[in-house]
Amino acid sequence: MKVFIGGIIILKIEVAKNAGFCFGVKKAMNETIEAAKKYDSIYTYGPLIHNNQVISKLENEGIKAKEDLEEVKNSTLIIRSHGIPLRVYEDAKGLDIEVIDCTCPFVRKVQNIAKEYGKKGYTLVIIGNPKHPEVIGIRGWCEDNVYVVESSKDLDSVPNCEKICVVAQTTITHELWNDITNELKNKANELEMFNTICAATKERQMHCAELAKNVDAMIVIGGYHSSNTQKLYKISKEYCDKSYHIETADELPMKELKDLNRIGITAGASTPDWIIKEAIEKMSDIQQEKNDMMSMMEEIEKSLVMPRRGSIVKGTVVQVTEGEVIVNIGYKSDGVIPRSELASDSSVDPRTIVKEGEELEVCVLKSDDGEGNVLLSKKRVDAEKYWEEIEKIFESKDTIEVKVSQVVKGGVIALYKELRGFIPASQLSLRFVKDLDKYVGQELPVKVIEFKLDKKKVVFSHRTILETEREERENKVWENIEKDKVVQGTVKRLANFGAFVDIGGIDGLVHISDISWGRVNDPKDVLKEEDKVEVKILDFDREKGKVSLGIKQLLPQPWEVADEKYEIGEVVEGKVVRLVDFGAFVEVEPGLDGLVHISQICERHISKADEALKVGETVKAKILELDKEKKRMSLSIKEAEGTSAE
Repeated sequence: MKVFIGGIIILKIEVAKNAGFCFGVKKAMNETIEAAKKYDSIYTYGPLIHNNQVISKLENEGIKAKEDLEEVKNSTLIIRSHGIPLRVYEDAKGLDIEVIDCTCPFVRKVQNIAKEYGKKGYTLVIIGNPKHPEVIGIRGWCEDNVYVVESSKDLDSVPNCEKICVVAQTTITHELWNDITNELKNKANELEMFNTICAATKERQMHCAELAKNVDAMIVIGGYHSSNTQKLYKISKEYCDKSYHIETADELPMKELKDLNRIGITAGASTPDWIIKEAIEKMSDIQQEKNDMMSMMEEIEKSLVMPRRGSIVKGTVVQVTEGEVIVNIGYKSDGVIPRSELASDSSVDPRTIVKEGEELEVCVLKSDDGEGNVLLSKKRVDAEKYWEEIEKIFESKDTIEVKVSQVVKGGVIALYKELRGFIPASQLSLRFVKDLDKYVGQELPVKVIEFKLDKKKVVFSHRTILETEREERENKVWENIEKDKVVQGTVKRLANFGAFVDIGGIDGLVHISDISWGRVNDPKDVLKEEDKVEVKILDFDREKGKVSLGIKQLLPQPWEVADEKYEIGEVVEGKVVRLVDFGAFVEVEPGLDGLVHISQICERHISKADEALKVGETVKAKILELDKEKKRMSLSIKEAEGTSAE
């Protein structure tokens, strides 16, 4: 903007972005003015903000600053934006003082950290000015073990500690934070660092530096006691020798500005717009530059317009951390994209997705997230771009890869790029799945089985892929299946009548009678799921999808080789498997039972076999007779005992 001084166009004025009231100060001012309309007797605890002109204006409206609670007993007290020690709240309650808390949300965040880590036994280190109201307030929220460090020179006062928690006065520079925290790393075994510098402060300082590099003079407007204004002046002075710190337009160094071509203006967080406008007006010929002046004022007003929920805006990334992305969207307050709203996969580190200086298109979720920032989402804007793509995939029936992100009622949520879709539990597997958590984090091939653009609904199926793969495997197995062929298989399921074995894509049944030549009461006594077994194909019916398998058929029939393995007179060991009136049957090996006649059980006379034996008992018996053809074996326990005695 060109401005006339003495009727000659000699300079251009530029106002730095984010100059003036920050969100926290504006909030405190608005609440104070509204409170003054409701209450007759109202005070602020100390100066509401660091600006003498604003304080004078409040006093003219009957709002006075007090720090002695006795003087405001039974009245209404507004807590300043810098915050106060915790004990002041307690004292106020005892004096029947109604408190309206206007503490800046960013400052409250620091207070809560101090309180939490103080209780955990941490030594608290505050980087800032020990005399600043904000720092005094923060100290009052934790235990006694607190140190305030204003510069590296103060570090000697901080002893070596087991645990240190570091926070920052919200208006310090990042250079100071980095310098001190780097040295503090050697002071503690455990160091928790919270960079609590206000994001708006960082951005204001950054824009101040950028402007100071490109102008002939810088005007820094704000209270002389304002910490953030002092920092702006210091930064400005680094890049522009002709930097001036003023509180009001009356203090403008007009003589020094007279011969300059370009002047920059910035203002502290406690500087109201009307003071900035007064300074501009004093350097301007209002009549000749009315249109330009109006444009500038409109830009200032524009930055105060709160973005609407659901609106899509563009912004520039100014800071990226592990948990969030700070974006300048041209509003007084910063925009914040939390990690959960950056990408559909919230486990991804934001620093790997976006970079500082990058321009983003984002959606406004909330105009105020509770801490003075505009809550934004990038993933919701990105998701919109993929609906057209997913519609084409649905029509073409193509296969795509999705990543399962979470379990929900009835299924799981799966991500295709930034688009969220649903996979019902029934579409995850060929069989019922009880535990869906095992799918979280997995990438699955799927088909789109339902798509509704108007409802933003998409349903995926992994089962469709599995069914196709199963059909291909089954066809391959059926093409190679032959009766009496021996194949490898895996036990998949056990029933009381047998075992189901997967032979490469088809499940065949090994009936309980075909598991072993011996007696099998329960398949689980012999086999377990996932056992690898060799089986013989006994029969099959492709139309019915049935395959009969056998395991015992691959083993010799015990009676066929009995005469080769055993001799008459030999003593063998076996298990009693059945008792009858005339004796007991003893299993010598699976599928080979011998009879011990009741007279051959023991020397003494018994009427029943169970007087001397019980089922399951292991005994030694002598082979008296062996007939392979008739499958008979006669045994004697008493003669075996006699043989042992000899």
